Amino acid sequence: MKRLLIIAALAFVTVIQAKAQSSEIFAPGGKAIKGYDPVAFFKESKPVKGSEKFEYKWKDANWYFASAENLEAFKAEPEKYAPQYGGYCAYGTAQGHKAPTETATWTVLNDKLYFNYSSKVKEAWVKDQTNLIKQADEKWPEVKGQK
Repeated sequence: MKRLLIIAALAFVTVIQAKAQSSEIFAPGGKAIKGYDPVAFFKESKPVKGSEKFEYKWKDANWYFASAENLEAFKAEPEKYAPQYGGYCAYGTAQGHKAPTETATWTVLNDKLYFNYSSKVKEAWVKDQTNLIKQADEKWPEVKGQK
């Protein structure tokens, strides 16, 4: 019985992860960037969890905000605040594939928000950001449609 529950849980996680990665926006469980407020990375320079009170659907994902002010800022200019590459790993996109991300790996560079798969991957990304961003920008139109 325990083994069956473990298998069922793994299957559920796999399905959720596959669905999250088939979308243009990294949105596990339907929550863009895991429910964090994208505007807060710019205004507060830190990750801030959004609230269901301030929810907005954009590009088939639910975006959450910490305040009505942040929600309105995003509605007015979503491309300004939305993370690059749909919130998928910037390094992975440069390599030609989608990869999930961790919120703690965020970077705002040249007024754009980026995430990475892990702190180790972020270390590699930081060493060559300019070239990797150029590669990711070139590959994103093809990568965003991948499953």
